[in-house]
Amino acid sequence: MKSDIILAGVGGQGILSIAAAIGLAAVKENLYIKQAEVHGMSQRGGDVQSNLRISDKPIASDLIPAGKATLILSVEPMESLRYLPFLSEGGWLVTNCTPFNNINDYPSTESIIAEIKKIKNHIIIDADAIAKEAGSSRASNIVMLGAASPFLNMPFESIEEGIRQLFGRKGADVVETNLKALRAGRAYTEKNS
Repeated sequence: MKSDIILAGVGGQGILSIAAAIGLAAVKENLYIKQAEVHGMSQRGGDVQSNLRISDKPIASDLIPAGKATLILSVEPMESLRYLPFLSEGGWLVTNCTPFNNINDYPSTESIIAEIKKIKNHIIIDADAIAKEAGSSRASNIVMLGAASPFLNMPFESIEEGIRQLFGRKGADVVETNLKALRAGRAYTEKNS
């Protein structure tokens, strides 16, 4: 078992929380994990990217080579395009459709979505709307994690446990809202892939 995952987005969108939840799930499954993070401008709106390598065997490097990512999970659609050279032939691109328009010459959402649709294995999800339905607009990153969960090669129950551990200190209501968001994201992918 091996998964090479690129998490992409901009600062403030919860990339590091997604990485933490996946990491906790991997530890629960007794898997090896290596992570490398790049914090663009290290502020809200700057690009953020994380490489996660998960395996049942020791991992030599924390960086994913070009053409080897089994999954790109992007909480911002234009950021997903930045990492396409890393996606493997059979890999999946899972992206939010809602842009974080943080530059003057941000391309049209339609043109970005058209490029994403050229990828054979893709899921485009309105994570923001689903998060609101789940009870918290702040949980869109967890909706994205749920949408990508079928491609993580680990039991969904372990990912749920990762969410419980990650948000447990914030109280039962926060945990339940995030679990609801996680499950809604997964249900979307199961219906649309």
